Amino acid sequence: MGELILEDLSISYDNQPVIRDFNLRIANGEMVSILGPSGAGKTTILKAIAGLTEPSHGKILLDRRPLRGLPPEKRDAVMVFQNPLLFPFMNVEQNISFGLRMQRHAEAVIAEQIENILDLTRLTGLGRRKIHELSGGQQQRVSLARALVLKPAVLLLDEPLSNLDANLRQQMRELILEIQAKTRVTTLFVTHDQSEALMMSHRVTLLLDGRLRQTGRPRDLFYRPVDPEVARFFGGTNFFNGRFKDGQFHTDFGAFQLTDTIANGHALTATIRPEDILISPDNDFEIDGQVEKTSFEGIATRVWVTCREKTLVVLTTGAEFNPGQNVRLRLPPGKIRVFPPGINGW
Repeated sequence: MGELILEDLSISYDNQPVIRDFNLRIANGEMVSILGPSGAGKTTILKAIAGLTEPSHGKILLDRRPLRGLPPEKRDAVMVFQNPLLFPFMNVEQNISFGLRMQRHAEAVIAEQIENILDLTRLTGLGRRKIHELSGGQQQRVSLARALVLKPAVLLLDEPLSNLDANLRQQMRELILEIQAKTRVTTLFVTHDQSEALMMSHRVTLLLDGRLRQTGRPRDLFYRPVDPEVARFFGGTNFFNGRFKDGQFHTDFGAFQLTDTIANGHALTATIRPEDILISPDNDFEIDGQVEKTSFEGIATRVWVTCREKTLVVLTTGAEFNPGQNVRLRLPPGKIRVFPPGINGW
């Protein structure tokens, strides 16, 4: 089992708060990412779970067992760091088996476990290699194998892919997903990479300035952010103010029928993702605009369109657009996210 609960967790360094009132429940076998920019406090949370730093307040429970005050080796939570931190004077097998030998397992048991974990982490045939003979991706797989062979209740991954190039990073993502699906080990994964968190997690927790801002399924954070700051973190650029009246959201450049029920008269902020706006040079869309500038981004083109002194950013794979060109836009009502009263930019 591996149900992990963090309850009102607060952590300070030199009396400076780093994490404030952090709450998270991870079900047995679930994979959750803590996502946030550098310095947000993500690694600090992992260290507190692993027993490498002491919280100033709150509870850490693993299968309802309090972990605070226990030494790291008694916690059944193993951490894989950004750098592999392997023993350079040991070969692959010796590095992986180190924890098992410290636990005084029988040699036959160790040999069997090593063979299984080498196969699971795609390291078969590399057991006798020295660490300096391995690529960066292979070294990180050894680090992962060394953690998994202990069969922890919780696996803590501290940005283990950030030092790899793009191709290796994608391969390791797929491998971690495959291993997690096979082992069903409860996994808490820290990253600053949005695509990595969205791709690899059952749920994502967004951490900004030491505070939990939103937890949910990847699609929920991406398409239904709880406030403009969360929306901006996930690439939101289009924010506009308006008022809700008789089922419509009235803005300076048009009124939009909404499905959400909001009390009349409220001053509200709304957002729509750039890829959700429809653009055409000659269609009968509702909003007139003029192209301000464009940026070709490979699979899509980003287009800045001025509409009645408001600039909207559109991401399109359609026709080519040029600065100064007149265009028409449509904002599909189902794609507009209106934030609740009190959460706005007014």
